[in-house]
Amino acid sequence: MKTVNRTTTNKPIQYPERILQFGGGNFLRAFCDWMIDVLNKQTDFGGSIVVVKPTKRGDYSELREQEGLFHVALDGVRNGTLVSEVTLVESISSVIQPYLEWEAFLATAELPEMRYIISNTTEAGIKFSEQDQITDTPPHEFPAKLTLWLHHRFTHFNGAANKGCVLLPCELIEDNGDALRKTILAYATKWNLSYDFQDWITEHNHFCSTLVDRIVSGYPKDRANEIEEKTGFNDPLLVAGEEYHSWIIKAPSFIQKELPFSKTNLNVQFVDALSSYREMKVRVLNGAHTSLVPVAYLSGLRTVKESMDNELVKNHILELLSTEVKPTLVDFSEQEIDTFINAVVDRFKNPTLKHFLIDIALNSTSKFKTRLLPAFTEYSQLNGHFPKRIAFSLACLIRFYKGEFEGQTIALNDDKTILDFFKEQWNKVDSETQTLADLVKNVLSNETILGEDLTHHNGLISFIEKALTTIENKGVARFFKTI
Repeated sequence: MKTVNRTTTNKPIQYPERILQFGGGNFLRAFCDWMIDVLNKQTDFGGSIVVVKPTKRGDYSELREQEGLFHVALDGVRNGTLVSEVTLVESISSVIQPYLEWEAFLATAELPEMRYIISNTTEAGIKFSEQDQITDTPPHEFPAKLTLWLHHRFTHFNGAANKGCVLLPCELIEDNGDALRKTILAYATKWNLSYDFQDWITEHNHFCSTLVDRIVSGYPKDRANEIEEKTGFNDPLLVAGEEYHSWIIKAPSFIQKELPFSKTNLNVQFVDALSSYREMKVRVLNGAHTSLVPVAYLSGLRTVKESMDNELVKNHILELLSTEVKPTLVDFSEQEIDTFINAVVDRFKNPTLKHFLIDIALNSTSKFKTRLLPAFTEYSQLNGHFPKRIAFSLACLIRFYKGEFEGQTIALNDDKTILDFFKEQWNKVDSETQTLADLVKNVLSNETILGEDLTHHNGLISFIEKALTTIENKGVARFFKTI
């Protein structure tokens, strides 16, 4: 079995370095780097990526040894058909560890072709620190490093307007582009960098907020040998993910022309605002996960794929999305929503991704509050009654948070205050010091857990009490027939 490098694959570097990328983990490699590879192979984009290690620990040694090359294995269900492909991604040209190669890092700012900056430094990555100093080589936080890099570029090119950059942060925070710009300007102010530099940042660098979506599961241990037999290469950087992908970018029209995604089949959209797209993703994709977990788990299922193979559970999720969530998404056409719902269902059916329900169950109460409660509230306002599917998912969630079912312990993972609350409430029911209706009322009125008092919804307390009684005595499947 051959090792992966530019010689063994006969893949020399073809394009100038146009992209600076902070981070080289599984997600960026199977998402952005894969996309840039597609652009290079299918359009005249012609750009290579310099990967920067954003933290002190490690130096992406395997990526260096493989000279930026690695394979991506993508699998998924598209319109009911299983699709699968393995690609050798060639877009990365070099790797820099700024803690060891600070001058080399700054030198990339002097490259005239350098234009795009991509990052994925986790949700905590875009932040300001008073401890970072202009004399640090490098400072600790990613935006501080980037500020010094941008200042070096500004100085080297004498503030040339055409040497500004397009920044595409992928961190999962709202308005990530705006957050990155504000943090960089905060460092510029702290370090007394010139007003000319700050104006250059604001006027000639384009901070594009983005919304990314792809499940990347990492190195596929169970089938790595099979994949490597097909490729003929031993690749420790092989990364697996789902075929589905979405990158929504808030950007001016000229950036859409610069990045010719429209000439490919990549699911990249350039939009004027992200809020409605974020809302649809949260309510449909994330909301489906949150509603699925307790319902499926109490049905004896343990993975998302098993859940979607169960007709009752699958139909529950489809009905919840199509009849209760869909009417609340007023910014999209019916076709757009249906297309997204169908894509989510296909993703959940993916046989190559083993998503355990108990892993998705982390902090389920806060997830209900942010993902399902808005649709619950808006549906109720539109129709004059609460949505029964979401209400049933809430009933299952309340039963799930008892921490055991049918003699088996459920490994709950949530804030201790929330877990203690549910433990106390269920203990009182078991000891007959309160009724099941009392428990339901206490949960629904707890605004800390649910975000608002839900007891004012006519019939909701009795509905959930009945659901809990049926689940306990006859199982989840029996109650499905009453919805």
